Amino acid sequence: MPLIHINDKPIEAAAGQTVMQVAVANGIYIPYFCWHPALSNAGNCRICMVEVEGSGLDISCNMPVWEGMKVYTESEAVKEQRKLIMQMITLNHPVDCGICDKAGECTLQDYHFAYNGEASVSHEPKVRSTKFHDLSSRIVLDNERCIVCSRCVRFTREISKSNSLGIVNRADHSMIRAAEDKPLENDPYSDNIVDLCPVGALLSRDFMYKARVWYLKPTPSVCPGCERGCAINIWHRKPEWQLRGLEARKNTCIERITPLENPAVNGPWICNKGRDLARTFERPRALEPMQKGKVVTQAEAEKAAAALIKAARRPVALVSSWGSDEELAAFADHLAARFDCRVKPDCRPEPDEILEDELLIRADKNPNGHTAKARFGDRGPELPADADLVLVWGEGRDFSTLPPQARIVFLNAWLAPENGHADVFIPTTIQTERNGHYTNFAGVTSAFEACFPRAGNAVDAEAVFGRIGAALGGAP
Repeated sequence: MPLIHINDKPIEAAAGQTVMQVAVANGIYIPYFCWHPALSNAGNCRICMVEVEGSGLDISCNMPVWEGMKVYTESEAVKEQRKLIMQMITLNHPVDCGICDKAGECTLQDYHFAYNGEASVSHEPKVRSTKFHDLSSRIVLDNERCIVCSRCVRFTREISKSNSLGIVNRADHSMIRAAEDKPLENDPYSDNIVDLCPVGALLSRDFMYKARVWYLKPTPSVCPGCERGCAINIWHRKPEWQLRGLEARKNTCIERITPLENPAVNGPWICNKGRDLARTFERPRALEPMQKGKVVTQAEAEKAAAALIKAARRPVALVSSWGSDEELAAFADHLAARFDCRVKPDCRPEPDEILEDELLIRADKNPNGHTAKARFGDRGPELPADADLVLVWGEGRDFSTLPPQARIVFLNAWLAPENGHADVFIPTTIQTERNGHYTNFAGVTSAFEACFPRAGNAVDAEAVFGRIGAALGGAP
């Protein structure tokens, strides 16, 4: 355990650590472009330069510590060197921050202000390169903005292992390009390189020119795309930047989804399916309770549901694998004793979807099936032929497979033909409209928070179970 000094502060480092790792672990900031804690060291941007007493200037990302080492991160020599490095990096970088999607999150902007802040010393024209080069149907590359930090290349080699990207040519003509025989299109984690890019070179086609990041705020949530339960941020419009005229719908829409680092679940990554959750959450919603297709009040729907449950002799419940921990607990507390409970998958793999891999993706495409099965058993969603009432909670069940004599109580959030066929239909809230938790296959519990108001007359399933249970007078 070598004892070193950074800016005259004594720090006990671990053997084998680099100066950058020790600094980050102890809250000492050193700028960097190419370094990333989950990737190998490239050492090619040079902005992480520090001064070591007796050794001079060197890059901290690739410098191992030793006993008695004295490091200075803000000496005059370091500041001068960083200024020169920023001059070199910005020699050919276009000044198009006004239209760049990375503006507001760009470390090149931040470092230019902090370590340079002056006009370019060059009188030569900037080197031109390709502007909107398609790396895949999801990602566009602007080579003029690229500083060749190689983060994206290392990600595809070391993390996703698709080996889809490389660097061609040399010097100021170096460019990132996709491998012809290993297309980035087939990398299920490709969108992570957009987050990794420290400048605006790699752009998400879905987010391009969609919104300025300073108009947005992130709400922590959990990806429901599989039983991994990756931590995510859902980005949406800030209340103080609400639109009051055209496109007011953008006030309650998902602008983008990014990883929320969680070492216990997903680290700093998510798969592309997690990026596309807006397609799931923003489907047409069911907004009114119904009885046999006729709109009724919520109180009438719950009263009718309670009457059907009370009269049933062989009631069966198909429990949702998308129910939160709180909803599953409420069902267990208030209604489960009255039913033969079966856990059903709300979602199954789509055609051509990757079923499972060694990084994050899991075969069960539901976020809380593990918890639901722990509470209600793992007998599968098959139904006894003599069931006279089926409570269907959530998606994923074809009503034609239900016993023909069975009455149906249906809780669902989305617009679907089955809603009007159910004897009682109750519209429920979705994950973006309430707070809750999911517990993944490994037993790790993660929280999600509401970011939008409830749609229409949708109600929380947790509250519905409590009210129906109270109307029934508790356990039978």
